[in-house]
Amino acid sequence: MQHTNSTVDKASAAEIITVRPEAEVMTHQHLPPFVGICGATAGAKGISMHLVIIPPGETAEPHLHPGHESAVYILKGRVETHYGPKLDKTTINEAGDFIFIPPNVPHQPTNLSATEPVHVIVARNDADEQEHVQLYEPGMRTTRTGD
Repeated sequence: MQHTNSTVDKASAAEIITVRPEAEVMTHQHLPPFVGICGATAGAKGISMHLVIIPPGETAEPHLHPGHESAVYILKGRVETHYGPKLDKTTINEAGDFIFIPPNVPHQPTNLSATEPVHVIVARNDADEQEHVQLYEPGMRTTRTGD
């Protein structure tokens, strides 16, 4: 890809944004994330990235992200995720695993430890990611956006 001087000039004028979250914010999924990069904090237009902490023994509300992909990296802990239309499929992941969740896939992560929190980094191709979270009940028809 060739860059024109105009493209380079615009990029050179852009600022690098640093976000240091001071406090957690409760999400629709009932998980306490530390908001990182998103439209509101950094002016991002097509990506968000957050630190999410799943407390010991806790389970998120079943949910999906219509039209948006999610990438998860587990920093600490073990998680069992139920997924699919009936939430009847499962996968267990642990620290060091990268996880890809396609758009519109209902999922529900659970921290497998009764004593230690799970720490994950979540990135999504949605700068306003909490605005597009859809809570899910098994058997519910999913909204398909952009597919």
